[in-house]
Amino acid sequence: MIDILLAGVGGQGTVLAAKVLAQAAQSKGWQVRTAETIGMAQRGGNVTSHVRMGSNGEAVYSPLITPGTADMVIALEPGEAARALPYLAPGGVLVTATTAIHPVTAALASQPYRAGDVVAALANSLQAEASREQAAESIVAPNTVTADQDASADGVEGYPVPLFIPVDDEALVREAGADSRKSLNMMLLAVAVAQGRVPLTVDELKDAVRACVKPQFVAMNLAAIDTAVANFG
Repeated sequence: MIDILLAGVGGQGTVLAAKVLAQAAQSKGWQVRTAETIGMAQRGGNVTSHVRMGSNGEAVYSPLITPGTADMVIALEPGEAARALPYLAPGGVLVTATTAIHPVTAALASQPYRAGDVVAALANSLQAEASREQAAESIVAPNTVTADQDASADGVEGYPVPLFIPVDDEALVREAGADSRKSLNMMLLAVAVAQGRVPLTVDELKDAVRACVKPQFVAMNLAAIDTAVANFG
């Protein structure tokens, strides 16, 4: 079973990314269930999509991911990555864009919304969580390595830090072309696949794009995927 949570701001294509991911999984014969929480998406509010895939032939009964159990969180905006962080499982993977989308409330706040500060806080939070988990494991069974640990993993004394992949989306957009900002959702999916963190191939992801995206936008999205793979593959 693979649980992936996608988070973004209304208009970024979070729901479409979930549909593409589900399509790619279904093409492999996996059972898939999805769910969305869209709230005030049309007003720039947050959008969250749950994708649960039976990658080992399991039946998937519920579409919702329980907090603390997501194998991966893919965030199209750093503030939304922070909002979705409680869903990430220990040892999970966080992929996030590093460019902020400033909400209206940010203009009224006394403290500015700085994307760099949020990204740094995410990294620190993941490291602190790994430290707490490692300490808890040592109390239960000191000097042992459990099935949830990997002595060769990068982390705190062997405890696997949830892998953090910040994506400089502005750099990818510049490389891929001006219109590629609309394809940021596909870029982040491609990063996750190219890093080997989702058991799908780039070709399977592209086939899913062709099946889910309107024909006039297919080429743009495929080019965005190629750009992301070239930088993160």
